[in-house]
Amino acid sequence: MQSKNWIGIASAVGAAAIAGGTYWRYRHDMSDRTKALEENSSIARTEKGEIEYAREGSGPAALVIHGAGGGYDQGLYLAHEMLGGSFDVIAPSRFGYLRTPVPQDISHTAQADAHAALLDKLGVKEAMIIGVSAGAPSAIEFAIRFPERTTALILVVPRTYDPANRVGVEQTPQNKTVIRLFENSADFPYWTATKIGRKTLVRFFGVNPELEANAEPQEREKITGLIADMLPLSARVDGILVDTSNNLVKSDLEDIVAPTLIISAEDDLYHTLPGARFTAEHIPDAELKVFKTGGHLLISKGQEVREVIADFLSERVSAAAPHPNGKTSANLSEAVVAH
Repeated sequence: MQSKNWIGIASAVGAAAIAGGTYWRYRHDMSDRTKALEENSSIARTEKGEIEYAREGSGPAALVIHGAGGGYDQGLYLAHEMLGGSFDVIAPSRFGYLRTPVPQDISHTAQADAHAALLDKLGVKEAMIIGVSAGAPSAIEFAIRFPERTTALILVVPRTYDPANRVGVEQTPQNKTVIRLFENSADFPYWTATKIGRKTLVRFFGVNPELEANAEPQEREKITGLIADMLPLSARVDGILVDTSNNLVKSDLEDIVAPTLIISAEDDLYHTLPGARFTAEHIPDAELKVFKTGGHLLISKGQEVREVIADFLSERVSAAAPHPNGKTSANLSEAVVAH
């Protein structure tokens, strides 16, 4: 289906929805989402400005840095999916997302400094740093700039540099249409698209629709939630523009000393694998785990991802390294597999 036809159908459905009362349901849904987002997070006033964040759990500290279109809410979801255990999870909203403002300096290094400032404010001396998708560049910079504070670095389907610069959304007509919805903060058209354009949105999020369609019902339900949780776009558009404005460059990967794990998939439609391989080749002794399938959302790989992370922490993070909360690094792997 051509992009303009898809827009036309969405517009027609939108017009019918208003007449049929669906627009009221959209407004109710958006009101509930906005209220919940504000109630479930806090604002830290740091040396680097205001930063929205959520914190939950107890145990070793894990700073979980969300991807494009996310926010602290996505960070909490990712922590649950990848760790699934007892961690002190700190999930910030990056520059421009939800209630974190856009500073003058929007570089990845400035974002890394903001992560450190948040940890300072919360009294956290060191943490495991997890960067997912577009959250990977600032996670990398954190590990470079604050090696003494990085107990481990984990990058998942990362938006990272490779010489050919292949990472990103495929520029198909359908994807360009969705991009315009994001850029224009088109909350209602996007909400409508979640009802009628599932295949288009699944592909936009870097997953082959056939793979998603054949997944277990529980997995498909997760994808439904992830797609819907992009709303409100209007509260995330500034962050998306920050992400698209930041060009990827090669960082000083050779300076990273933290144990590093990188995870990607061969069929990731965002093409994160070339950058993941390049990053793994340049970070000393980094580990790379590549799934054959799963797409950018690593569909049906949740348990395997948790096991990979648990094994990595058990084998690579020294049990002798003390944590501020009194646990040792050995507790990291125990926490991952605790459900």
